[in-house]
Amino acid sequence: MATKRSAHTVWEGDLFNGSGVVTFDSSGIGDQAVSWPSRAEQADGRTSPEELMAAAHSSCFSMALSHGLKEAGTPPTRLVTSADVTFQPGEGITGIHLTVEGAVTGIDNDAFVAAAEDAKANCPVSQALTGTAITLSAKLV
Repeated sequence: MATKRSAHTVWEGDLFNGSGVVTFDSSGIGDQAVSWPSRAEQADGRTSPEELMAAAHSSCFSMALSHGLKEAGTPPTRLVTSADVTFQPGEGITGIHLTVEGAVTGIDNDAFVAAAEDAKANCPVSQALTGTAITLSAKLV
């Protein structure tokens, strides 16, 4: 069964002087302010498309990795994943770097890295972003 999640943005003004509010419709978790300066310079308490993408990618990757590890008979105790999305004004999104540290019993670091590489290649968000360079650092803790 397919699911759909929704959000919407109300933007007022031009790109450089305007601002907007992103509303998370499906979850109801609230509104987040966005602006060009918060995207291209300092966040200053506002979000950006890249931060939202990082949240989506880190959570999707964590789900894919936890599933892959469980299927291999070594379910994780804990995974901590961060995603750094790089945005270059005038060029766009130039790369994403995933970093994951995992607590997994019964697996060595090489097997963990291999599972993480598989999750990076196969999580739905990674697949949706195939035009973007995605790199990975993975280690057991």
